[in-house]
Amino acid sequence: MDEAVRDALDRADMIIDGLLGIGGRGGLREPAATLARLTEGARIEGSMVVAVDLPSGVDADTGVVAGAAIRADVTVTFGTWKPGLLIDPGASYAGTAELIDIGLGPDLGPPSVSALQAADIAALLPRPSAESNKYRRGVLGVLAGSQQYSGAAVLATGSAIHGGAGMVRLVSSEAVLAAARQHWPEAVMSVADPAAPAESIKAAGRVQAWAAGPGMGTGEDSAGLLAAVLASDLPVLVDADGITILSKHRELLDRSAPTLITPHSGELARLTGADADDIEARRLEHAVRAADDLGITVLLKGSTTVIAEPDEEPVLVNSTGSSWLATAGSGDVLSGLAGALLAQGIEAPLAAAVAAYLHGIAGRLAARDAPIGASDIITALPEAIRTVTRGTSAPA
Repeated sequence: MDEAVRDALDRADMIIDGLLGIGGRGGLREPAATLARLTEGARIEGSMVVAVDLPSGVDADTGVVAGAAIRADVTVTFGTWKPGLLIDPGASYAGTAELIDIGLGPDLGPPSVSALQAADIAALLPRPSAESNKYRRGVLGVLAGSQQYSGAAVLATGSAIHGGAGMVRLVSSEAVLAAARQHWPEAVMSVADPAAPAESIKAAGRVQAWAAGPGMGTGEDSAGLLAAVLASDLPVLVDADGITILSKHRELLDRSAPTLITPHSGELARLTGADADDIEARRLEHAVRAADDLGITVLLKGSTTVIAEPDEEPVLVNSTGSSWLATAGSGDVLSGLAGALLAQGIEAPLAAAVAAYLHGIAGRLAARDAPIGASDIITALPEAIRTVTRGTSAPA
């Protein structure tokens, strides 16, 4: 690379990236790859990097970054949002993205990817009427917790209560129920009997949906209880240990009722046999493939959440998350929240999208640039809902 180019980059106050357009694929080749590395060095030293339409090296349709790419502080995109700006790893290269309307209008056609905004979430959130009672507001069954992970049941139950369910019925061991009762006396508790799983689930009482899996263990006793839940004709969310069980018993997914799973990349890798690192690198591709192959709705957790349902577009993405949400139990909170929305009658992909959005806003409200625990996210959920329904702004 010419020394004059290196010197110019080192001295620049602003660098404008227009190396490639949105048709670029496969990462940057030389000499552009070297320019990307030099630009990153200049950015670290204080130069502002502005990308035109999309950071060069990011796949516009998928967010895949195959090799060197420009990392921008600001991306000015034109006409419409590109999926690569919404889905990691590409989204993390975009910095602050700004959309400029250039009059394309309806000629763009239907989107392949959609990111719900606050007004969309507010319109989807159920609101009780004068005729509502606890049963009409939605009753969620929660199958969660074990001797080692009693907190998972506590967190999932609490987030379901704060997520709007009219009643939560928790099914678990007596020790877990004792712990949950101290936190959430309003929940209805039932003891799980692994020797009679179907009877245990039936004895819990009438529910409109189930959230199953957080902290329940992966042994045969847990598998039997999960099978009993999935044998119902109700919507079921499966998370955490439940997904590990499904990786050994894929036949449990052969059901006609709505099924939503909420894996992180490692759990999806166990379920599908894909490589976890490749899932992180190609989040959109793997979420869509898993939904199609398994015939269920998939919420792939991560810095940008991807929600896919079988043979359907658009894929839904959510970017309200915060790095502070990377804390133990955060996924259990998401499970209870999404389960509560299922119980209130929202379709699985939309329940997943609303839950992911609110979970992210609650994380931002709770953290405000300080460490938080999963319980703090639950505490912030009512304010997150008020933020959305009242149209007020949330912390960045």
